[in-house]
Amino acid sequence: MADEEDELPETELSYDQKKEIAKWFLLNAPAGEINYVAKDLKAVLSDEEVYNEAAMEAFPVYNKSHMICLEMPNRAGDVIVSSYSEITENEYLDPRTAQVAIVDHVQQICTKVRPADDEELASSYIEEFRCALDAEIQRYVSESYPKGVSAVNCVKGKDVDGPGTDFEFVVIITARKLSPQNFCNGSWRSVWNIDFQDESQVLDIKGKLQVGAHYFEEGNVELDAKKEFQDSTIFQSADDCAIAIANIIRHHETEYLAALEVAYSKLPDNTFKDLRRKLPVTRTLFPWQNTLQFSLTREVEKELGLGNVESLEKKPFANNLVHLVPKAITHTSADKYLDFRKVQKSSDAGNRTRVSWVKARYPNRWTTSELLNDQTQHSKTTNLYLGGIP
Repeated sequence: MADEEDELPETELSYDQKKEIAKWFLLNAPAGEINYVAKDLKAVLSDEEVYNEAAMEAFPVYNKSHMICLEMPNRAGDVIVSSYSEITENEYLDPRTAQVAIVDHVQQICTKVRPADDEELASSYIEEFRCALDAEIQRYVSESYPKGVSAVNCVKGKDVDGPGTDFEFVVIITARKLSPQNFCNGSWRSVWNIDFQDESQVLDIKGKLQVGAHYFEEGNVELDAKKEFQDSTIFQSADDCAIAIANIIRHHETEYLAALEVAYSKLPDNTFKDLRRKLPVTRTLFPWQNTLQFSLTREVEKELGLGNVESLEKKPFANNLVHLVPKAITHTSADKYLDFRKVQKSSDAGNRTRVSWVKARYPNRWTTSELLNDQTQHSKTTNLYLGGIP
């Protein structure tokens, strides 16, 4: 009764609680897997209204944070859905083609395209720098990322008509490799902010890299690595600035990718060892340099003192029992563990007979008591074991 009273009563989640939980699962889905999560959520919730509201709020945030790339109708180009290219909630600018894509976030498709307005585009002076940088970044991405897409957006000072004013670009590089049939998906996202400072004639460069990978074959392993960089170069002409910026981005991303490869090549020697406590219960270090010396069968034989298991199995059962006694146990203490192996002495008191009556009727025969007494005299110091083993 007390246990039943201590149990908390089950309370149904409210509408808002269900929605927030659903949003959390959607927003934390690995790259390229939000549709699988959404399908399962819809089945679990069994509430169309809750699911639709959660999806309407979660999908736009997910698409922008993962910077997904959508193909525009009529093969007009690709648009990267990001906060840097967002005009309205469902409209995103592709500065390369000077078009605005209208996006359905839940379906993750581009429904239609319209030409960008003049106020949505940068001035000719800014566009000169942007186009030069975009061409260099495209060249770098095509060489380094087989399925990579890039964009260069002006996020500050797009109306600047000439020298004398600061402006800022954001370079976006995104690449994904989705292979759900092989139980693995991965993504690369990098964002580089380039601040053109006209007064000091310096370009301040800040970068954020995020690498994600998800392996889920008979398990669930996810990588989420992040790295930030900071660099600078001098303010030059549009073409020279573009080349310098592209080289800096190439250098840092190549260096980081090489560092990741080195780190994961040493994963068995470093990270996996750190997951294990330094000293096991035996208080001895584990010999990682020679793990082949260990054998489960050999260790069991050593601990139990069995010798060769195969030869042991061929011995009679009674003899095997003798080998199962730990070596540290003496014959005296072994009797406590294997009482059934010793032939217990019979008690004279339990087998008393009328000695006089037996002797009178059968003068040439011994009584049971006399037989046992005689046997006891010959076996006071001898223990009989099964199988004849002392």
